[in-house]
Amino acid sequence: MSLQYQLMAELEKAFDELVEATEALIAAARQQPPAMWRFDGEADIDWLMRALTDYWYQDGQDGRATRDHVGVVVANDTLLEHAHRVNQCKDAFARQLGVVRKQHPSMIAELKATLPFRHPVLHDHLKGSGMARLHLKQCWRRLPIADAPVSRIRLAWYSSGRSIKRMSVAEVEAKLAKLNNEAAHVQIQYRLLAGLPDGEMLAQVQAQAPLMRANLFFREPLEDGHTRRAMNVALPLFVPASDNRLPQINQPAPTPPEKRTRALRGDSRLESEPFIPSLRIYRYRF
Repeated sequence: MSLQYQLMAELEKAFDELVEATEALIAAARQQPPAMWRFDGEADIDWLMRALTDYWYQDGQDGRATRDHVGVVVANDTLLEHAHRVNQCKDAFARQLGVVRKQHPSMIAELKATLPFRHPVLHDHLKGSGMARLHLKQCWRRLPIADAPVSRIRLAWYSSGRSIKRMSVAEVEAKLAKLNNEAAHVQIQYRLLAGLPDGEMLAQVQAQAPLMRANLFFREPLEDGHTRRAMNVALPLFVPASDNRLPQINQPAPTPPEKRTRALRGDSRLESEPFIPSLRIYRYRF
């Protein structure tokens, strides 16, 4: 068996197990419908199924962007066990995907197109809707699960604006080398980089999309003494409760704020225009 075939078979198996675990969770929810809340509409089992099986690109979707499904699901012991099982499968799929990216990155495009056909029920209902390729991150991103029963959830938009990674001239040069070296604009950037001192530090800037963040207030302190926890909630949040009662939940603004919710940090020390535009590299002001 060739390495490429083996990698494909192992990733297919991981995807199959993820789909099966998700279907089992949805079946358990249908059998004993949990109390649910949805940020942008009415929460029902069909919404939960769409949220948990949203593995697909939409036409025109930025490959770096993901779709969010913010909500809360009250989970009894059975449903909670299924949610943890789904996360185990997501972790296994992500690990196997990492192996493929490292050993045979050229397989990724093929996998996005072929894996959906392994599950016709998932694939068929998307025909004609422009969603026929897998969005890998939407497959492996984990379900948020609260550590313990929760009395109150406070939701709020969180905008950090952009992330900054410090890089040396040599590190930037290595990244630039992965681009088309024959392109004129790349050659110009090589020359710009060559004019810098080897010891100068640069900054790679990545814009970050706003996200929903949940502050959980537990009914009882955790074993470590904590009474609250903050977590990102791109997918429905599962909260354990034996009484099937929703905690108190606020209704955040329907859209994120236009301005960042974090104070300006080191990026105020960056020049206003990128020095190496192809890599979003900026120089620090001196």
